Amino acid sequence: MKNMTHYMVYSVIATAILVSCTIGFLVLYSNNSEGQLYSSGDIRINMIPYNIIPDSSSSLGLKKFNSTDELRNFLLVAQARNTVVHPTMQTSGAMTMGPMVGANVPAPFGAVTSAQTYSQSAMAPVTTESSTDYSTTNIQVSNVDEPDFLKNDGKYAYILSQDKLTIIDAYPSDTAKIISKIGLDVKGQSLQNMFLNKDRLVIFYNGNDEQYSIPKYDYIPNTVYTPTTHAIVIDVSDRENPKILKNYEVNGNYFNARMIGDYVYFISTSNVDYNNPIPPVVRESSKAIISPPVYYYGMPEPNYNFNTVTSFDIFGDKINSQTYLMGSTGTLYVSNDAIYIAYQENYPYYGVDAKDRFFHAIVPLLPDDIQNKIKSIDQSGLDPDTKWAQTSDLMQNTYNNMPQSDKAQLFDKIQRALQDYNTQAQDSTKTVIEKIAIDNGALKYVAQGQVPGYLLNQYSMDEFGNRLRVATTSQYYNSGNGNWQSNNVYVLDDSLNIVGSLDKIAPNEKIYSARFIGDKLYLVTFHRIDPFFVIDLSADTPRVLGALKIPGYSSYLHPYDENHIIGIGREIEQNQYGNSEPLGIKISLFDVSDVSNPVTVDTYEIGGQTSNSDVLSDPKALLFDKEKNILSIPIWTQQYGQPVPLGGGAIESPGAANNWQGFYVFGVDPTHGFRLKGTVEHYNGTDYGYSQGSRSFYISDSLYTVTPNLMKINDLNNIGHEINQVPLDNTGKIIKYLPQ
Repeated sequence: MKNMTHYMVYSVIATAILVSCTIGFLVLYSNNSEGQLYSSGDIRINMIPYNIIPDSSSSLGLKKFNSTDELRNFLLVAQARNTVVHPTMQTSGAMTMGPMVGANVPAPFGAVTSAQTYSQSAMAPVTTESSTDYSTTNIQVSNVDEPDFLKNDGKYAYILSQDKLTIIDAYPSDTAKIISKIGLDVKGQSLQNMFLNKDRLVIFYNGNDEQYSIPKYDYIPNTVYTPTTHAIVIDVSDRENPKILKNYEVNGNYFNARMIGDYVYFISTSNVDYNNPIPPVVRESSKAIISPPVYYYGMPEPNYNFNTVTSFDIFGDKINSQTYLMGSTGTLYVSNDAIYIAYQENYPYYGVDAKDRFFHAIVPLLPDDIQNKIKSIDQSGLDPDTKWAQTSDLMQNTYNNMPQSDKAQLFDKIQRALQDYNTQAQDSTKTVIEKIAIDNGALKYVAQGQVPGYLLNQYSMDEFGNRLRVATTSQYYNSGNGNWQSNNVYVLDDSLNIVGSLDKIAPNEKIYSARFIGDKLYLVTFHRIDPFFVIDLSADTPRVLGALKIPGYSSYLHPYDENHIIGIGREIEQNQYGNSEPLGIKISLFDVSDVSNPVTVDTYEIGGQTSNSDVLSDPKALLFDKEKNILSIPIWTQQYGQPVPLGGGAIESPGAANNWQGFYVFGVDPTHGFRLKGTVEHYNGTDYGYSQGSRSFYISDSLYTVTPNLMKINDLNNIGHEINQVPLDNTGKIIKYLPQ
């Protein structure tokens, strides 16, 4: 019985420690001078990672690996930790490991410093000069261009499709024609998107890099296949004979990119093989030119990825690259001065933050002197793993010196405290944000921060002055009420510390769209109705100024002027069972001149339940120009049970589905709302017909609408008047391949 009592007490001890620890009961330090540790499987691992010295100029805890061995040992420790905290976690990646590539490596740019001041002086993305006015890609931040599969310069249009680049002499519109269609040797991959800058294109695509590496202490090279991002710089000054100037390659899948002035910044991300990590390498035409330094932050992650940020001068040879070992890349926001990489972390135990629970539920029950020692350890500059090792030793020594009855009473109190804590609603997700300052291609890591909840998309973040504003949706778990959610707004300083917040906005709803404009945030949440919020951000403490509730929701918000906002989303109705059912695509115009009482000026509904628009998921599909008074959105609709003319007097039976694809073109008046100027039909028939990838733009007084197989050109002042059309599908001609 005595042995059984001891067994039960020790079981309670183990359970309490495992449940409460910050990062899991991963390893036990041995008391030897070599600084070694042992995993639960008694596998000896060298403690090299903890000998890495942080950058002396930084208080951020940012560290740099000095060799692949240091990286490997760090990951093995992380793997042992995650085996306990996340038992089902699997790691994957390349099957062999190579050494750090010994290429000529330029020194990383500078030391870690504070963020630069927000600047209004950055130049807008430069494109080919044209005497005509023309529209460009719909972007989030002024002067920060975003890549797309279609670009134009007021004279020529450039379109990517699968492995081909099509160049169209688009203006004058009545003589528009394809002047070249050229294939790129991308080995079965599809071209992603591109930038246009004067007479240069930068095109991105994913490839597979084949490397040879000899495993450690072996002699036979093994083949290693890793995903690779290609950034190709193409000279299109001779548009009938474009020429590849550079082909940059970086290990990892293409994630996203931005262009500021003549510099392109792009991010590639790849999984990490914990046993045999291969750090990314930058190549030019397959020749290694940079081994990016690999940095990591002290906060443990449930899973690591290589996230490589690379910048280069489109018209020169300057190139820079840095790799960060962090969680999976999720959302990218780029201002004129900084790159913000955000990713989501899901916490175990139904969303309870283990560290928060440890300090709020367990520590207060320990003896006062032990509480003070634990808090002192937590506030030290040690890395998280070392902090917990010292805390664990302290707790175990305390337990060993306690009488058995006192120990049993303490564990009973801890168990009750944990149960009480777990019944409280806790946020199950957090968003980690990494900030990297940029300046003419230079990269400087600035800070890491966290906010509760998850982001919807890039429009959920915005930099204004020296503040980053973030809108998130939080998921909560409560043992009595189950899962529920609410929404938050956070204000972060230039070091990504939270300096202001507004939480629990619209309980039991989630964010469907957000748009930061100056010192205001316009936020749409949805569950059964569409609350449209106006939130004041003129100070660090956000506050709701006004709200409007209407049926439906807006998936994207676009500024019309300082007093009006355009919303694009769906209309909603409630069925007989009280559930919400989507109807057609809905565009709305909101008047926010009275911030305390926003009103709807007008709405316009298109199609029914089966209608769709690329704008709902990709704002680049929207064309809006206030001066031209044009709002163009791609639409696909499907109708059942309508007779469909087949030509020659024949009519398809009423049971057939009629599919329509094209564009609705509106004028927008702030007083009266929307006026339909006309529609441009690209397809009408019984075939499915719909595929994403629709864009529209204008050059002078001509409207160009583009779907995957067709470009149509209509009079901007008379939408019903078709000027020309250019088929984009297969021509049957021989496709030339770009020379290098």
